[in-house]
Amino acid sequence: MEKSCTLLVHFDKGTPAIANEIKEALEGNEVPAKIDAMKKAISLLLNGETLPQLFITIVRYVLPSEDHTIQKLLLLYLEIIDKTDAKGRVLPEMILICQNLRNNLQHPNEYIRGVTLRFLCRLNETEIIEPLIPSVLQNLEHRHPFIRRNAILAVMAIYKLPQGEQLLVDAPEMIEKVLSSEQDQSAKRNAFLMLFTCAQDRAINYLLTHVDRVSEWGELLQMVVLELIRKVCRTNRGEKGKYIKIIISLLNAPSTAVIYECAGTLVSLSSAPTAIRSAAGTYCQLLLSQSDNNVKLIVLDRLNELKSSHRDIMVDLIMDVLRALSSPNLDIRRKTLDIVLELITPRNINEVVLMLKKEVVKTQSGELEKNGEYRQMLIQAIHSCAIKFPEVASTVVHLLMDFLGDSNVASAIDVAVFVREIIETNPKLRVSIIIRLLDTFYQIRAARVCSCALWIIGEYCLSLSEVQNGIAIIKQCLGELPFYSVSEEGEAPDASKKPPQANSITVSSRRPAILADGTYATQSAASETAFSPPTIVQGTLASGNLRSLLLTGDFFLGAVVACTLTKLVLRLEEVQPSKIEVNKASAQALLIMVSMLQLGQSSVLPHPIDNDSYDRILLCIRLLCNTGDDIRKIWLQSCRQSFVKMLSEKQLRETEELKAKAQVSHAQPDDLIDFYHLKSRKVSSLLQFLGLICISYYYKLLFIASLF
Repeated sequence: MEKSCTLLVHFDKGTPAIANEIKEALEGNEVPAKIDAMKKAISLLLNGETLPQLFITIVRYVLPSEDHTIQKLLLLYLEIIDKTDAKGRVLPEMILICQNLRNNLQHPNEYIRGVTLRFLCRLNETEIIEPLIPSVLQNLEHRHPFIRRNAILAVMAIYKLPQGEQLLVDAPEMIEKVLSSEQDQSAKRNAFLMLFTCAQDRAINYLLTHVDRVSEWGELLQMVVLELIRKVCRTNRGEKGKYIKIIISLLNAPSTAVIYECAGTLVSLSSAPTAIRSAAGTYCQLLLSQSDNNVKLIVLDRLNELKSSHRDIMVDLIMDVLRALSSPNLDIRRKTLDIVLELITPRNINEVVLMLKKEVVKTQSGELEKNGEYRQMLIQAIHSCAIKFPEVASTVVHLLMDFLGDSNVASAIDVAVFVREIIETNPKLRVSIIIRLLDTFYQIRAARVCSCALWIIGEYCLSLSEVQNGIAIIKQCLGELPFYSVSEEGEAPDASKKPPQANSITVSSRRPAILADGTYATQSAASETAFSPPTIVQGTLASGNLRSLLLTGDFFLGAVVACTLTKLVLRLEEVQPSKIEVNKASAQALLIMVSMLQLGQSSVLPHPIDNDSYDRILLCIRLLCNTGDDIRKIWLQSCRQSFVKMLSEKQLRETEELKAKAQVSHAQPDDLIDFYHLKSRKVSSLLQFLGLICISYYYKLLFIASLF
């Protein structure tokens, strides 16, 4: 594209039109045929064809047409064709075109006048434009605003030509008079834009003269005013004080676009706290008042930029930003949480956490879409808050533990990881967390969450009552032993015909029952509730406790259960004075482990136990049978020490990342812009060229080596 072009039309080169066919259609009397022929001619010209034989035909048969579509296509044709010769002189036949354009500028139809004036804005040939100037100036006073606004644009385009100041010497003065008397908002905007572009001093003078009425102007004119203010203040920083009042007055404009531009102008022109606070408050209002998600995302990007450069001011508006969580869009919620988490301070942490807790409670209802994913985001945000400010952990940890049995596995895992970290970093909450975890353990449905919860029970159940309750809860979730009956193993070969029952024993559960009003039933009522054993139905779980997970073949979880029981029994030896009770608990743990090994080697399940899980369970059995002091120290102390070391390394890594992020400088104004799609072909060509050079040198070296 060597020449500038304002028109781009798709054209299928597979079916080119013949010039003679186009000529015949243009010479005919049918208007649809002429329209189709003009479109084909324009498409051919845009694709590099010249078609010089069509010009006279178009002058004879198309110029006299009164059809609006044909006249519009004619102007497009005149824009595309070459109007000068090789030496840059205007072709003689353009005189006919000038006469036609003059007639159009005086045409009684407003549309013909308007599109012709718009066409003149795209002409650069002075010889063609000069005879048309009187007609253009007459249209400045036309009664129809469509013609006046296009006439102003034509005057601006002519004045901006290389010799435009000689062609229209008093154009700024004329446009200023038009601006003072014009009532149409679009025409007024074009007039002010002409002064702004061609006579900036006159535009500034007009603006300062009518500074009290700027808020009453139309949206288009206000946008040009803001553009003028930005240009003037960047050129002369000392004049910012004159225009700040105008910008602040436009912050209450009814137009959203104007308000957004005002806020951006304030930020670019001033770093004063008052200006930044006004801009940030405006962005927050737009965030809440706009329903378009794209607008909200753009506003959040602006708030994110303010957070980087004016964090102290944004901290005061953190609750206003949080109100954007009311949007159902997950991208908006995620970006809002990212901004808020970096603005948390000891002053606002309680308010932020309270807001996040309310949002978590809202996700329990089924009204919102993607509740699980949103709940996961909220849990991660609360986790981050609790790590930065441990004093708030006590207000959220018990609420989040209700979601350990969440159907969204990712959300439940985040809760388990959060509890695991909080119980180590907040020793005061250890007892309450353990009690709560033991009460809600039966609700957990995911194997990974069960594994994490079992690790917590094994590491942090320290007192006698906690250890005993931990062992009892695991036994209740596993149910009665063995895990299968002898008759089931004998019927295993016929499993393909009929899925066998995984267990035929009914076990009474002691877990608390939940009543219709959401409260827990009494112990007596809970004991009366029958607990049905889990079954395997076409590979899916019929129940979500430890027993059902083991009966699906998850022996990694079985190894975790064995390790947890081993830790609890070893700790029971330290806190239980009665050796009889210790031996009894050890024997029960050994029986459970042996039953898991027996289940893993039976033919009831579709696949046997894996070697790693088998070795771990066997190690636990040997450990309980013969425990040494060194082994006891490793199991009861070294595991937690490794976890504490992991947390400290994680905190150190996050601190280093924050320092590195703070040291990263923003892009400089003179940095090169990397256009990947524009350079890809050149890069591939360059690589091919370099490859050929390397190959040639390689063969030269081989030839030289062969000589020796």
